[in-house]
Amino acid sequence: LSGSGMSLSCPNHPGAHLVEDHRAGDVICPECGLVVGDRLVDVGTEWRSFSNERSGTDPSRVGAPENPLLGSSDLSTSIAVGFGSSEGDQSLANAQRKSMNNLDRQMTQAMSVIREMSERIHLAKSIQDQAARTFRDVLDTKVLKGKNSEAQAAACLYIACRKEGVPRTFKEICAVSRVSKKDIGKCFKLILKSLETNLEQITSADFMSRFCGNLDLPNMIQAAATRIAKKAVELDLVAGRSPISIAAAAIYMASQASATKKSAREIGEIAGAAEVTVKQTYRLLYPKAAQLFPEDFRFDTPIDQLPLS
Repeated sequence: LSGSGMSLSCPNHPGAHLVEDHRAGDVICPECGLVVGDRLVDVGTEWRSFSNERSGTDPSRVGAPENPLLGSSDLSTSIAVGFGSSEGDQSLANAQRKSMNNLDRQMTQAMSVIREMSERIHLAKSIQDQAARTFRDVLDTKVLKGKNSEAQAAACLYIACRKEGVPRTFKEICAVSRVSKKDIGKCFKLILKSLETNLEQITSADFMSRFCGNLDLPNMIQAAATRIAKKAVELDLVAGRSPISIAAAAIYMASQASATKKSAREIGEIAGAAEVTVKQTYRLLYPKAAQLFPEDFRFDTPIDQLPLS
């Protein structure tokens, strides 16, 4: 063995092949047990690396990838306040360090919550990343300080879905979180106000595909419901009604006219709307039903035999 340019050997047994004790970091003579070199530090990898050894890089030793959303990541360094500094300086330094650690801790927890919620409703990684960035921006503004962190994360996920063009209803987000629609809604409004974020208006068409798919309705009914909802808005029949209520009522009308009929309750459960809301909105559509259906729609139940509510 050699270390620092010098050859190690046992003074009593110069020809003996020295043995390394990796656990203790010592070099021992097997003949007499003398510790010839002690406390060697092994900076190699503890396990076999199958990376390209000729490249000179060993990716197994570089730690976790850096996350730009975490301020200091896992490689933070705290600088001690020097001797002679006032108690005020020390308390300020401690407060700053504690604050930084707290922000990173909140961010880490939020990313975990966002990932769990997203996986339960099969949202893409790009939406999770968008939600995490929004949460970081919210943390920096401190506008939601004191608010439930899971409600904040859920609101950020709702906003991310809207930004990515795959909006979800508040009830869908509530279903995968442990907080109320009211709390998520409050956070949502505060975030929009503080970040001055503009979101595209959602329409009933944004939900048609998912609602009809979950109801196992054929494409013909989905196309008809989309046309009914769009025409109802153009004719100003549903002023003040939410896009979700309009979508649900249009699906109810289209399905009731077809062979694959769905009740207002079934549709409401999928859309996250009350049965009474679906029926009330449907009643607004009913008088103009003849103008709302596509011209090529194949009626199983004629318009004059559709339910009145």
